[in-house]
Amino acid sequence: MKLKKTLGVHHVFSIAAGAMVSSGIFILPGLAFARTGPSVFLSYGLAGLVAFIGVLSVIELATAMPRAGGDYYFIGRTFGPLMGSVTGLLSWTALTLKTAFAVFGLSEILVVLTGIDGRIWGLVLTGVFVTLNLVGVEETAGVEVVLVSMLILIMGAFIILGFGRIEAARFTPFFAVDANGMVATAAFVFVAYGGLLQIATVSEEVKRPQTDIQRGTFAAVIVVTVLYVGVVAVTTGLLPAESFRRSFTPVADAAEILGGRPAWIVVSVGAALAFITTGLAGLMAASRYPLALSRDRLLPGLLSRTSRKRGIPATSVLLTGLLVILALQVNLEFLVKSASAVFMVNTILANVAVIVLRESRLSHYRPLYRAPMYPWTQLASILIFLFLLADMGPAVFGTALLFVLFGILVYRFYGRRRADHDFALVHLLKRLVDSRWRDEGLDEELLDILRHRDRPAGLRESGVLDSMVVADLDEQTTPESLRIRASQDLAGILEVSPKMIVDALRRREAEVAPAINRFTAIPHAVIDADSHRFALAVYRIRAGLDWGSEAPAVRAVFYCVGTGDVRHVHLEALAAIARFAGSETFETRWLDVESDVGLHRWLRDSLSGGL
Repeated sequence: MKLKKTLGVHHVFSIAAGAMVSSGIFILPGLAFARTGPSVFLSYGLAGLVAFIGVLSVIELATAMPRAGGDYYFIGRTFGPLMGSVTGLLSWTALTLKTAFAVFGLSEILVVLTGIDGRIWGLVLTGVFVTLNLVGVEETAGVEVVLVSMLILIMGAFIILGFGRIEAARFTPFFAVDANGMVATAAFVFVAYGGLLQIATVSEEVKRPQTDIQRGTFAAVIVVTVLYVGVVAVTTGLLPAESFRRSFTPVADAAEILGGRPAWIVVSVGAALAFITTGLAGLMAASRYPLALSRDRLLPGLLSRTSRKRGIPATSVLLTGLLVILALQVNLEFLVKSASAVFMVNTILANVAVIVLRESRLSHYRPLYRAPMYPWTQLASILIFLFLLADMGPAVFGTALLFVLFGILVYRFYGRRRADHDFALVHLLKRLVDSRWRDEGLDEELLDILRHRDRPAGLRESGVLDSMVVADLDEQTTPESLRIRASQDLAGILEVSPKMIVDALRRREAEVAPAINRFTAIPHAVIDADSHRFALAVYRIRAGLDWGSEAPAVRAVFYCVGTGDVRHVHLEALAAIARFAGSETFETRWLDVESDVGLHRWLRDSLSGGL
């Protein structure tokens, strides 16, 4: 089942920014300062630049294949199910660890405020994040928008107020050891930018992937990098080196120097908001990996089930929440290094995937955004990330190897016998070995993605059926009275005046009679407005409505009104209603359903099922 397209550019920005801004700025700077000294703000800037270069290929792949699972999906479609299994499980683990990091940070704040054990707070907070994710993607993303906006305001104010109080002497000596330490620290703090991969995991749920993915992601990485560099530089200029090196709350400590206890409280609130945004976005993105693996039969099918009403992968969300609780026991430095390494490895694979997919010359590989300066951008990104990985030391490789081995075992004992999807590397090898050897499996799958990606949200995905007005009328009424009532009911949904709707309906009715038979009428009209909306108002008239000699006792009236740019939804609705009202049992069921609530439920299920 496809996930609902409910996310806009502001959601994309907020999910990416919210996933990045948390422990990466409110806890990590102290650990990073101990490695490189006052040059730590350059480490954040370098990591942001590298992340921007690396994410260009991720955006290309996400717009070409907007599917749940993001990097798992396009890496699996490039290198095959074995590599896909390993990547998916690695990314799931990394994002879960990052989410656990956020839960841990928020728990520590609540421990200070309440004195209640942090493990209890960890369980409670994980439960809250899971519940919010089960409510719905759009609702969760809406919370992200509000929290990220507040967070950016707090961090911006900290930079502006603190810049004039910076003590230049605190930047001497600039490097703790040498410049290489600053570069190695950039690799260490790269986990702070791991949220960029989360956009790929929810790309299937973006309304307009052709614009929203790239704009939201570019804006997020630029804004967050500027905030990181500014906040860390101000913190370095305010906080004594020894305090900075030992602190797990350096920004809040610097704020206290700047403005006393009130400033400490404000920044701590900002930190709490940051942990909440990362926890929400992290859990949302991480839960899409088991869903994607399950769709490809690399994990049990239970994990790919989504709720019919909200399109939420509930089982996957619950399993990810359980893994977050387990991850709360992981050592902090181990978490940071492991997550950074996984994000870098997956970014390398994404850049290699772009090269393989382009060179495979698949006719239906049509990204809506193409990374510039191909293949030099990809090659530069690969080399940079390999260099940063090498600077992290052999212990990180050992840890990553254990995760890879786990992924291989899962594939070996479960997925190998079930996986059957095609992948691009085969096409590249075929082209290099024998151009006459053809297999259209992946190309057909990409064609199916194109059809789904480029089709505007239809009736089922648009939310029209959930917001539909349904009323049960026992009293006598006239066509004109009902038209006025419908216009008033629809005005709020369409964000236009009732008069505009009434006039449009009258003009349309003068051209075409609304009654399609003696029992049912479907008055409909297109309005000239900028709201980009379509709405339904349905009325059951038990006494019957006189709509002319051929329809003297109409009992079912479906008002369909929308703007011209959503005509595809309008047409889908008319077709679905006509099929529904034309069924043999329609009239009997219409009169038998007991309440308007039951009528609404029956209409929603029947109309969505008829598409």
